[in-house]
Amino acid sequence: MPKKSLAHIPFYPEEKLALFIDGSNLYAAARSLDFDIDYKKLLRWAAEQGRLVRAFYYTALIEDQEYSPIRPLVDWLDYNGYSMVTKPTKEFVDSQGRRKIKGNMDIELAIDMMEMSDNLDHIMLFSGDGDFRRLIEAVQRKGVRVTVVSTVKTSPPMVADELRRQADHFLDLKELAPMIQRAHDATKALPVHNNDDDLDGEDEEEFAPNFIRS
Repeated sequence: MPKKSLAHIPFYPEEKLALFIDGSNLYAAARSLDFDIDYKKLLRWAAEQGRLVRAFYYTALIEDQEYSPIRPLVDWLDYNGYSMVTKPTKEFVDSQGRRKIKGNMDIELAIDMMEMSDNLDHIMLFSGDGDFRRLIEAVQRKGVRVTVVSTVKTSPPMVADELRRQADHFLDLKELAPMIQRAHDATKALPVHNNDDDLDGEDEEEFAPNFIRS
């Protein structure tokens, strides 16, 4: 029997479930909806929906800095139930002489999802990136149900239309927010993420999703 669902999405207690979180994409979606994610609440919520096998979190790291602003979040997630997948960013200069930083994690996420799919019943992809449409189609052919978590409540929408169409279910982050948002009196924001894969050097710092200290 399905558990209590969010909107039209059924969750089954016997299903093997995994989360694949595109860190910068999820942060951008949450910020556009004006709330901060409590990652402890997110993990607890997911564990209540089925047999949670893994919760992967993907992010690139700027490693040549004395202090990496994303490191506190990465370390906290690593010690608190998330499987962290990181790699160094690459720096280059574009044709106009501007310093750019590239940190795309799509390949790592795709490989992990394909490798894990034979042992899963339900995948939740926290990203609106249309590049994942073909990946979703591939794991669906293996019999895996896929839910995409992003938002259409912004202008423009944060989720690509082709990704939303391909998914078995779409869960708007705004609907999930009451269950996973950070309390207003929790810890201050930490600077961690940029929104794009290619970033101008002068715009490297953003403010992180928040988590509650244990």
